[in-house]
Amino acid sequence: MIQVRRKRELPPDAPNRFVPGDLVRHRKYGYRGLVVALDLTCLASEDWYRSNRSQPTREQPWYHVLVHGAEHTTYAAEENLTEEWEAEPIRNPLVERFFSAFTGDGYLRNDVPWSS
Repeated sequence: MIQVRRKRELPPDAPNRFVPGDLVRHRKYGYRGLVVALDLTCLASEDWYRSNRSQPTREQPWYHVLVHGAEHTTYAAEENLTEEWEAEPIRNPLVERFFSAFTGDGYLRNDVPWSS
């Protein structure tokens, strides 16, 4: 496995840990993914939130993630994600819609708006 350090650093007072284009890994389920958008708090419906098995707090950043090797996205709480060190491109059919290039340690987000 190739490991690279993220070149982008957020300010220490940033409310979120990740930004669109970051590679992430889900702590519990182990999937690799690509952050396509974020919400500073959970904006999902109450019914959706109650159906979420882990129910992390809503009052933290939540990320829309393109899942590697799949055709779907997930909505994951920040506490469930960690920085991904495997510097391999994400295989998901939506990558080309929302990103213009792979930089080796992440992706460059284009101007196509995300709507879940």
